[in-house]
Order: sequence, then C-alpha cells, then structure tokens
Amino acid sequence: MFNEATKALLDGTNYPVVATTNADGSPQTSVVWAKRDGDTVVFVTVQGRRKERNIRRDPRVSLSVFDLADPENYVEIRGRAEVTVEGGAELNDELARKYTGTEFPPEPPEVVRVLVRLVPEHITGHSA
Repeated sequence: MFNEATKALLDGTNYPVVATTNADGSPQTSVVWAKRDGDTVVFVTVQGRRKERNIRRDPRVSLSVFDLADPENYVEIRGRAEVTVEGGAELNDELARKYTGTEFPPEPPEVVRVLVRLVPEHITGHSA
C-alpha cells in the first residue's frame, strides 16, 4: 500500500502530525514520533490523554508527515486507528532511540503508554 517515497518519509526521523476529532467536532492535532509497521503506522500516547480518548470515541484519524529536508515532499494517511496497551512502553523506547538516539527516561508507574496503530484507508500527498 505504501510506495517507496512514503516508506522513506515514515522510516526517517520526520515528525508526523496526527489529527483526531474532539467530542464537539473540532479538530485536535499532535506532533508524534511514529514508525511504519508493514503497511500500517504505529505511534504512542499516554492513556487518558485527549488524543487517546478521541481515538477510542471516533477512530478516524489523519496523519501527515513531511520531509524535514524538503517540506514539499509529504504524505497524508487517513484511516482508522486501533489502541492497545500491549507494546506501548516498548514502542515508546524504540521511537525514543529512533528520534533522539537514547532510551526514553523512566516514568512513574501511573503513566501508561498505549500503542496506536493507524490502518490506512486513503493516502494522498506529493509522495503518495
């Protein structure tokens, strides 16, 4: 499903922006760390944050990512997101190494990292 240009954007250290819908219908966006997992995109958030609550209520999500070296090279991926607690902390550490080169600092036990998997339904953009 992903072409080579889209794979390169997702595999690089470019920062995606995730858009969800608030309960009142207004948009909510967040810059995230993400990676490609086959033909899906995975990222992490903290359980209970607005982004996670929005996705659980309405799983329709848009993720846009552009090339830091060439901002006109971008892709938007729209689809449905699935949230799971399993693998959240491990993915957070993996993404920290990808984006910062180091492991994520320890967090208090009450912070629960959840894994979000975006299953594409529509892909558009200059790289699509």
